[in-house]
Amino acid sequence: MVKSIVFLNFILIFIIFVNSQIPDGFLYGGDGIIDITKSIVIEAFLDPVCPDSRDSWPPLKKALHHYGSHVSLVVHTFPLPYHDNAFTTSRALHIVNKLNSSATFRLLEAFFDQQDKFYNQATFNLSKASVVDEVAKFTSNEIGNSNYAAVKAGFTDPKTDRATRISFKYGCVKGVYGAPFFFINGFPLPDGGSPLDYKTWRDVLDPLISPEEQLRTENLNFFL
Repeated sequence: MVKSIVFLNFILIFIIFVNSQIPDGFLYGGDGIIDITKSIVIEAFLDPVCPDSRDSWPPLKKALHHYGSHVSLVVHTFPLPYHDNAFTTSRALHIVNKLNSSATFRLLEAFFDQQDKFYNQATFNLSKASVVDEVAKFTSNEIGNSNYAAVKAGFTDPKTDRATRISFKYGCVKGVYGAPFFFINGFPLPDGGSPLDYKTWRDVLDPLISPEEQLRTENLNFFL
């Protein structure tokens, strides 16, 4: 009986451990480790060439700055099939994350800021190989021209192709059907596919933080 209870407890701990892990994604402003006991975890599914994903980023980034260590963000690429070059630009993010993870979000912001370079008809007359070359050049310019060969080689590495597909499939398994799409501590927010403004983020996140922590955060931000 005791052995059965110990075994069941072990299974329960294992299930909790597995469910607490995020098998994919880029951690914003961290060292790759999230303490789920101390941090609210936002998962964001974004498409680098999606206008709504682009518009969702500034208010989300502002909210992250406001809450500091109380909120963690993990971004997953979710390349929408009806956006030209969504998969290629998403793959570039996985390549850069492997080469230099500190540059991943800088590249994501660059894709958002210069979306007209790759969004839909901008590359309509280019071959697939030419698009890959243009994305590689753009990527290396953002993270350092000396990385061009490494970035270009990343597009021939099956691991980066697989990582990009895993990210998309992970979103599909979680019920993601558009971008941007957000989860907080595993629970989906409504209105998937639409950007959230800063006020909405505050309305969602404030109740999840204790009054004492909110006051500490407000006081800290007053002096920043």
